[in-house]
Amino acid sequence: MTIMGTNIIAFVVVLGVLIFFHELGHFLIARLFGVGVEKFSLGFGPKIFGRTLGETDYRISAIPLGGYVKMVGEEPGAEIDPSDLSRSFTHKKIYQKMLIVAAGPLFNLFLACVIFFLVVLFSGVYAYEPTIGEVGEASPAAQQGIEKGDRVLSINGAPVATWDEMAELISGSGGRTLGFLVERGGERVALDVTPRRMPAKNLFGEDIERYMIGVAPGGEVFTRQVGVGGAVWESVRQTWRMTELTVVSIYKLIVGTLSRKTLGGPIMIAQMAGQQARQGVESFLFFIALLSVNLAVLNFLPIPVLDGGHLMFFAIEAVIRRPLNTRMREIAQQIGIFLLVLLMIYVFYNDINRLIFS
Repeated sequence: MTIMGTNIIAFVVVLGVLIFFHELGHFLIARLFGVGVEKFSLGFGPKIFGRTLGETDYRISAIPLGGYVKMVGEEPGAEIDPSDLSRSFTHKKIYQKMLIVAAGPLFNLFLACVIFFLVVLFSGVYAYEPTIGEVGEASPAAQQGIEKGDRVLSINGAPVATWDEMAELISGSGGRTLGFLVERGGERVALDVTPRRMPAKNLFGEDIERYMIGVAPGGEVFTRQVGVGGAVWESVRQTWRMTELTVVSIYKLIVGTLSRKTLGGPIMIAQMAGQQARQGVESFLFFIALLSVNLAVLNFLPIPVLDGGHLMFFAIEAVIRRPLNTRMREIAQQIGIFLLVLLMIYVFYNDINRLIFS
């Protein structure tokens, strides 16, 4: 199969999974609260094929860049048959409407948790061995006896199993002298090393300073099996970490400390999806989980037409004890659509620039 063919298939699979889980969240919680669902659509636009079960028309539509669940009485002011009032979304309690709306992005977070759980359960957790690679000249490590090939066993008596654990203990030292126990040539050697504030780069490429001793990892990777309980904990931890990074990234994009050229649209997603698919199932699943977290966070933004915008309207309704008037909602929706269209144009522009100049 060609690279383009792989990209297209991977793109369709990724979007299909993300959209399905998102809309499934809205659908299940709506049904839980007795709201009638008229349509469950993967995609927008004309119906390609589908089937009606009960009152719901389950369909796949022509434009695969989203989806929707159409509920009975979803639009404020819509005419509703008196017999359907109890099944109307608009006539449900505020907290029920908010839970129905929030369920979409929450199901995307749940999907990420499930994927991380399965990957960790069957593949384990990958980590760097706490083995010293290069030692910087005139660094605290070099000055105080750390050598290339040393394996760190403990710091201040705390066992060290991974490079990340070691780095965390050093970074959090506050500059206090640490007692290292290392294995060298089959022998154990005790050393006192004082970390020093040194320049570094964070995940966003920004210049920062943190306490370090001036060493690099040896590059040896191992897999640690963690069992069911450990996989649950690791899946929640990974999902939380990805959510936090996504929120910080959005903030940095807004204030301008992160380049907007990093934004990508469908073309970039298709390319990345294809690349991850070619690297294997595990990489592909991880990519889906990452996008699922991104989709959840973006949908919680208080922008009209997104789930976060609807939650904002319901929060206002809860405070003022009445729905916002239709005109105000319409204006807000138009502003939201305008902003989303601008964003789509910009990410397509970035995608095309990457294709031309890469």
